[in-house]
Amino acid sequence: MRTLPIRLRPGDDIRRALEKIVATHLPNGGFVVCGIGSLNNPRLRLAQESVESDFPGPFEILTLSGTVTKDSAHIHVSIASGSGQVFGGHLAYGNEVRTTVELLLLPMEDWELGRALDNETGYLELVHSPVERG
Repeated sequence: MRTLPIRLRPGDDIRRALEKIVATHLPNGGFVVCGIGSLNNPRLRLAQESVESDFPGPFEILTLSGTVTKDSAHIHVSIASGSGQVFGGHLAYGNEVRTTVELLLLPMEDWELGRALDNETGYLELVHSPVERG
């Protein structure tokens, strides 16, 4: 199994950086297996909400995982405040790295990941197909 360790730097937008890495280096997409680090003023879309919520101040990332395709990213994150209060949800754009974010990506070599509208859920959901070898 091939993996790709990543370190994001202060000021990077996590989601945009991951989408750029995948577009450049992982044409079939990949899974974010794990991630830790810190954020300034995180932005999350909480469960069943249509708008994003802002969380002022520095936060630690406790967990971060998801999928990144050529179409978009679907990443969940849990964060903790300085007092230990924990929040979790969908990682939105605008999540700025405070000191570091360390991630492990699992590239897809035998499968191509994408997104398509699922009529049952009403959302763009993960689709996958085997990579044809010539």
